[in-house]
Amino acid sequence: MKIKRIYKIASVVRRYGLFTIASDSIEKPWIKFVLKLLAGSGTVVVASRGERIRRALEDLGPIFVKLGQLLSTRRDLLPEDIADELAKLQDQVPPFDSATASLLIESSLGRKIDDMFTEFQFDPVASASIAQVHFAKLKSGPHAGKDVAIKVLRPEMNVIISKDLELMKMAAGWIEKISSDGKRLKPREVVAEFDKYLNDELDLMREAANASQLRRNFSAATGSGHLLKVPEMYWEYCSRDVITMQRMRGIPISQIQRLKDNHIDLKKLSRDGVEIFFTQVFRDGFFHADMHPGNIYVGDHGEDFGRYIALDFGIVGTLSDVDKQYLAQNFIAFFRQDYKRVAELHVQSGWVPKSTRIDELESAIRACIEPYFDKPLKEISLGNALKSLFQTSRRFNVEIQPQLVLLQKTLLNVEGLGRQLDPDLDLWKTAKPYLENWMHQQIGFKGFSSNLQWEAAQWAQILPSLPRLVHQSLTQSNGKVDGQIELLVKQQKRLNRAMIWMVVMLAVMFGVISFELLWPYFAGHIEPTLLHNR
Repeated sequence: MKIKRIYKIASVVRRYGLFTIASDSIEKPWIKFVLKLLAGSGTVVVASRGERIRRALEDLGPIFVKLGQLLSTRRDLLPEDIADELAKLQDQVPPFDSATASLLIESSLGRKIDDMFTEFQFDPVASASIAQVHFAKLKSGPHAGKDVAIKVLRPEMNVIISKDLELMKMAAGWIEKISSDGKRLKPREVVAEFDKYLNDELDLMREAANASQLRRNFSAATGSGHLLKVPEMYWEYCSRDVITMQRMRGIPISQIQRLKDNHIDLKKLSRDGVEIFFTQVFRDGFFHADMHPGNIYVGDHGEDFGRYIALDFGIVGTLSDVDKQYLAQNFIAFFRQDYKRVAELHVQSGWVPKSTRIDELESAIRACIEPYFDKPLKEISLGNALKSLFQTSRRFNVEIQPQLVLLQKTLLNVEGLGRQLDPDLDLWKTAKPYLENWMHQQIGFKGFSSNLQWEAAQWAQILPSLPRLVHQSLTQSNGKVDGQIELLVKQQKRLNRAMIWMVVMLAVMFGVISFELLWPYFAGHIEPTLLHNR
């Protein structure tokens, strides 16, 4: 079976002339000779190299299409023409047999279709490389009568994917050894990233959990429920291979004329899209990383009117507090056109070598970004800006952080949506106040107060246990008491300094709060007295 698959891959690669493209980056003469032999003298599809690579991936099947989609986001690794073509790849494949789908649902959930649903639509409403979707209506339980969407995994996907991934890993190892660009392109790391990406999508329970988290983040309790609606998951009808969720109704965001006909405010929609993106990234550190038009709808009636509706939660991104801090500071520095600060942040974060000259990096970043300021979105492209930045990245050996690749992909999706809805949207001005407010909450008095409350909870647990820990340390020392005592004395001194610092901070905080509370009294009583004495 593996030999047959290798032959199929080799035939497609030869038909599209990819052996010739590969030989251009090979230095070793004997390998160039082998590739020319493999290329042969047959007819090759006439097209640009980017188009030939895209069409080859489409012919090789859905797993290779997904690999191409992932590679299209790595503009730090690929030439511009190839990345642009790979971005056109569509994850749409014919549906599998409906009878097979119903059997998979029954075996996975352990019940008959008729026992679970009063209605079941056997013809799928959507089909992709990993799964397809059917509509139904729940029969019983607390959600009886609810319209639902059932997502079912394609049969034997694990087997198919594992075989192709094994071949990809083998090919990645060869490329890294024989290609002059092999080390820079990091093919084995890319395949490992792709492996994780696919395995996340193959576990539908993970997708359901992602949706549930995003739904909580945009609930009414967080104050952002008006921005985004996420379907509810019905956990009693979910498993690794099947998930059942609330059916969403709305207009696909790509159908601009329908949105206009339904009197939906497109300018507000575009601003809401920017706010949703920055809220997910900087407030939550948890974002929907597959926001292409096929996964976004807009409500057209009731309380959902004009509200974004998100679908398909197989791919999400997460950011640590450190990532968020550095990103926010970078964005704000960009918005303020403070390129020296951007360069300094890149060095501080370790994204570029410590030996990098700040003035040179500052000058390069200015050349990338300055042309795009004070222009509406219709006149700029974040994609082009990112391409320029990545070209600069290669020059200065910037290490592209894996957690930021999905963020870049999502930002490009947001740009595409914004361009469709309101070409005059000024992304910079829309985002800047939100980011500055977020930074104020993080490093201003609110941030200090919040962090102090968190640390106080930790100290409340640690301090009462200190005597017991000291006693245990002394009794279990096995003749090394002196060393333990010396260590404890040092720890106690550090603890004393920390306690003194905490008391000072508490005093400062108490003083600030007292001043804010008492100022109205003093303002109303002391100042009139002073005026009277004059």
